[in-house]
Amino acid sequence: MAIYKYEAVDPNGKKILGQVDAASEKEVRKILRVQGVRVKKIIPPTILEFDLGMWMVDKGFASAIGAKDLSNFTKQLAIMISAGVPILQSLEILYRAEKNPSLKLAIKKIAADVGEGKTIAEAMQAQKGFDKLYCNLVKAGEAGGILDQILKKLSTHMEKQQKTKSQIKSAMMYPTIVTLVGMVVIWAMMVFVVPQFVGMLKETGQELPWITSFVIDASEFFGTYSPVMVPAFFVAIASFVSYIKTPTGKIFWDNVSMRFPLFGQVIVKANLSSFSNTLSTLLGAGVALIDALDICIETLDSTVIANDIKEVKKKVMEGKTLTEPLSKIEYFPELVTQMIRVGEQTGQIDQMLLRVAQVFEDEVDELVSSMTKMLEPIIIVVLGGIIATILVAMYLPMFMSAGASGG
Repeated sequence: MAIYKYEAVDPNGKKILGQVDAASEKEVRKILRVQGVRVKKIIPPTILEFDLGMWMVDKGFASAIGAKDLSNFTKQLAIMISAGVPILQSLEILYRAEKNPSLKLAIKKIAADVGEGKTIAEAMQAQKGFDKLYCNLVKAGEAGGILDQILKKLSTHMEKQQKTKSQIKSAMMYPTIVTLVGMVVIWAMMVFVVPQFVGMLKETGQELPWITSFVIDASEFFGTYSPVMVPAFFVAIASFVSYIKTPTGKIFWDNVSMRFPLFGQVIVKANLSSFSNTLSTLLGAGVALIDALDICIETLDSTVIANDIKEVKKKVMEGKTLTEPLSKIEYFPELVTQMIRVGEQTGQIDQMLLRVAQVFEDEVDELVSSMTKMLEPIIIVVLGGIIATILVAMYLPMFMSAGASGG
């Protein structure tokens, strides 16, 4: 997108000068044709007027709308609407201030659709990055005349989800980096350090201990096959990542990851927190329970938990309460089920689900902390043990030779 200047003739034959924001000269002509203007000359933008960000979005090179950018946009829009700023003016202000090219273009298109008479929810549904949960909540807010309140709830909900995901990523970052660095150090020792000892040990002519022989054999194996093993390692990782992105691979990985010690519990609790928070937000906005469950299923990361919630939805459609099918899910805590039951009985299920989400968030915090504290020493001990074994294997024959000479 860029600013194109033009010279044209209006329907009355009067010469006019103007400018239009468009992606190409072809689009400029199309826009002016709709306005009944006959184009005489189009002046393309100079390099200083060219919007690189918009061009990257048009060509598909720009990054997608990030969760943090969308959360900030939602919060700012809520503040403006709450302050009484008209929706179109709010979108115009946010468009000018937005830095993310993808979101900037989306805001522009939303404003254009709203200006043509569409609702905000309809305009957002046409844009990538605004999921079903987001659009349904906005729709409910528009219908109830409480759009600013719904946007505030939505912003809070998104921030909580982002916080949980960030916690899990940061908890796994340190162990992953330490493991990778340790693997590189061990590989470098086997390929470059151990061979330096082999010549010296052969010169002594003594019989080598089994552990030294084993390390030397392993070193020769790494030295011979590293040109194949290293690329194969990265290809294997890339293939695995590609596989778990497929529907079948995703189900397999979700099943396996949920059974990991501690990490599996983090995944389960994080998904249940997301489910409870999303369902609470939707019910609080006046969305029907069946529709709310439908949206929750789409927002869950785990296909295993999503499939279980599909079964819950079926039972609710058959006339069961929400508590009954949830109590049949083995990883859903009994205490939480009872809390939801109380919410159903008192007619405050959205508030109770909010408390349930907080319970799960607290448990995720504790599990992440425990996992980090447990993994760090285990990784350090294992890697340190391997490195120490290599060093002992190399120096042991020298100590044995020195001992025999001293005797």
